[in-house]
Amino acid sequence: MLVSELLHLFEEYLTTEKKASANTVSSYLRDMHQFEAAMAEQDLELTELAVQDVELYVDGLTRKGKSAATVTRSIASLKSFYNCMIALGIMDRNPAKDVVAAKVERKLPQILTGKEVELFLEQPQCVDAKGYRDHAMLELLYATGIRVSEVRYLTVEAARQGKAEISLKGKIRTILLPGKLCRKLLQYAQKQKTASGAIFRTKSGKELGRRQIWAEMKRLCAAAGVEPSKVFPHNLRHLFATAFYRACKDIAKLADVLGHSSIETTRIYLVTSGTEHRKQLDRLGLIV
Repeated sequence: MLVSELLHLFEEYLTTEKKASANTVSSYLRDMHQFEAAMAEQDLELTELAVQDVELYVDGLTRKGKSAATVTRSIASLKSFYNCMIALGIMDRNPAKDVVAAKVERKLPQILTGKEVELFLEQPQCVDAKGYRDHAMLELLYATGIRVSEVRYLTVEAARQGKAEISLKGKIRTILLPGKLCRKLLQYAQKQKTASGAIFRTKSGKELGRRQIWAEMKRLCAAAGVEPSKVFPHNLRHLFATAFYRACKDIAKLADVLGHSSIETTRIYLVTSGTEHRKQLDRLGLIV
């Protein structure tokens, strides 16, 4: 079977069987194309590899200076690909099964503060007629904690009902929308003459994507005087999680709101920033 056919089957497997997100599918396929190219240089077939072949490839990634996170993801891609081959009956073993992932050193995250978000919203580029979309969009992310990939589910109908039904990775959950936010979203939709469907769109009428949202945030960060390394949509989700937990102290409820299947995932969102951590240590007064 041709490599292109194998990768097409793998893409279908990730999409239909594993319900993987578009970003995961794209990353895994990119990893597999790189892996296949490396094996082709050695005249090795993907379906005829030994464990040693995979281990040598992974070691090569490390020697080339690839980050631990990149190596870890590449291993995950390989394991998933060979699990797919087994599931389809093309292979009866997974040569990547016992390959050990590199340990990723986690750094304390740089978390946005509520004051920094307010600085964003106060920028002239965000409050004039042209920037009204960005203002409404940032408030949406900040007030609901939704993923940037879920913005497309915020429709005119959802704003009218005060809730959005989000379907992602084979799961459906309901996001409740604050009344004040709904009014702002509907005002924006009215300005844009959008009677139904997705509220946030590009000039051509397409649904606003991750890259455009990220770009708008980056555009505002310089004027707001906010550290660029803090400015990405997912950080608004972290900020929402922190505020929600401080208000209700219920991690199970927060996990449900964020759409997490595991509370352990939710715990990651509650890790404080390095600055906050140091302040807490200072307040303990343990050093005389």
